[in-house]
Amino acid sequence: QVQLVESGGGLVQAGGSLRLSCTASGSTFSLNAFEWYRQVPGKERGLVAAISSGATTSYSDSVKGRFTISRDNAKNTVYLQMSSLRPEDTAVYYCGARVLSTFPPRFYWGQGTQVTVSS
Repeated sequence: QVQLVESGGGLVQAGGSLRLSCTASGSTFSLNAFEWYRQVPGKERGLVAAISSGATTSYSDSVKGRFTISRDNAKNTVYLQMSSLRPEDTAVYYCGARVLSTFPPRFYWGQGTQVTVSS
């Protein structure tokens, strides 16, 4: 089992920055990719950024060039540095961790952290 705890959300003005953290505990040796999602009320949770075990990253078009995902394997932590924030970035942000060594593959969610960007 894996537990994920996010932190770093809050209220920020448009144009500002925030850094989200997601720390994993438990069977962290089994983790492969980490992913950040976000969700607003009434909409599906959408993928924002992903990072593989080899530190390959990918981003949704809406955040490319503004957000940076990174990981510190020694601390079992993944980060989402968010810059040039816009009101439309307001959402609950969720960390996800993927385990590929099992069949079927497993996916774990954190509890979410609120990010609010004021105009």
